[in-house]
Amino acid sequence: MRTVLQGPLAGTAGGAIAEQALKACVHCGMCNATCPTYQLTGDERDGPRGRIYMMKQALEGAEPTRLTLDHLDSCLSCRACETTCPSGVQYHRLYDVAHAEIAETVGRSPREHLQRWAIRTLAGSPPLFRLAVTLGRAIRFALPASLKSKLPPRVVPGPTPGAVHARRMLMLGGCVQAATATHFNAAMARILDRVGVSLMEAPKAGCCGALHLHLDAAEAARAAARTNLDAWAPFLDAGAEAILVNSSGCAAFLKDYPDLLRDDPAYADQASRLAALVRDPVEILARSDLTALRAPAEPRIAVHEPCTLQHGLKLTGQIASLLRNLGYDPQPVADNHLCCGSAGAYSLLQPKLSSQLKTNKLAALNASAPAAVYTANIGCWTHLASGDGAPVHHWLEAVDEVTRP
Repeated sequence: MRTVLQGPLAGTAGGAIAEQALKACVHCGMCNATCPTYQLTGDERDGPRGRIYMMKQALEGAEPTRLTLDHLDSCLSCRACETTCPSGVQYHRLYDVAHAEIAETVGRSPREHLQRWAIRTLAGSPPLFRLAVTLGRAIRFALPASLKSKLPPRVVPGPTPGAVHARRMLMLGGCVQAATATHFNAAMARILDRVGVSLMEAPKAGCCGALHLHLDAAEAARAAARTNLDAWAPFLDAGAEAILVNSSGCAAFLKDYPDLLRDDPAYADQASRLAALVRDPVEILARSDLTALRAPAEPRIAVHEPCTLQHGLKLTGQIASLLRNLGYDPQPVADNHLCCGSAGAYSLLQPKLSSQLKTNKLAALNASAPAAVYTANIGCWTHLASGDGAPVHHWLEAVDEVTRP
């Protein structure tokens, strides 16, 4: 695409990212074939190709409208289009740059600002979110169905081993996960302990920042990234091999820290260093001497592969392969590439589209009547666990079950 940027982004690093993505696009439309929102609406403006045209027009000086912003807001940022694209268009990098610029130009209503601020404030603070969930459970009987479905199930985390091994890695505590799903990291710590790796958590690290960036608060996202980099630096300097992140959405965002901090000379090198050390636990366990000590009680399962795992981290099929080697029987899942509709705060901001995607995903996951569904992302877990069908767990729980002494 011939591209001539105008306005605030022209001549900037962000503008160069957008220009590179726009020039790579050849209008073929193959991206629409795997775009979840285009599959639901059939509207060209709800597919990657249409959104790219709208972003291009806005960045070249055309005045974006509220309709432009609405169609961009309906994007899940699932990146399925990137996996499909034969030209290698880095859609999510273009989207992050252009969406923020268009949202600022068009503006949002006071209600929208308040809603986004409330989500960022609540979800980004584990103590506040933990309190909200506790109160919600206490008055669950009085809550509307839409809010009841957002309450995550209670799970006892179990014991966490101490740091006793020479090999050490960092782990991300997270924000929502730290408040509602501590069993994810507890299971990961036990499993890594069995293969001779101790996991450590930096006390001052917190939210990865993804939620802030996707809710019109780019500077808050950068502040969260700087806080994490400062918190992790001493551990990395002391020999921590990697940072393990068992929420694929957070892992994919951490790998984008170099983009997020591209204009910050004090942190750009640290961001690149960290991005190279981010690992999903399946990458470590697939290369470890991990042996099943017992057969799974219910081997017939379905594996839900989050978009961030497939299209962001490029780890499609690896979790199912690992679980199969440990005695499980993962069943095929139709339309595995399509998003479940969680997508961070998307389920709150776009409830209709999110609900349709959730219904479709649960139907596909439960089509083979599995005993359980295993996922790899905190948002997907809370989103799918509230639906009908087999119980939903993190895949690390499946590994923990069969490798526990």
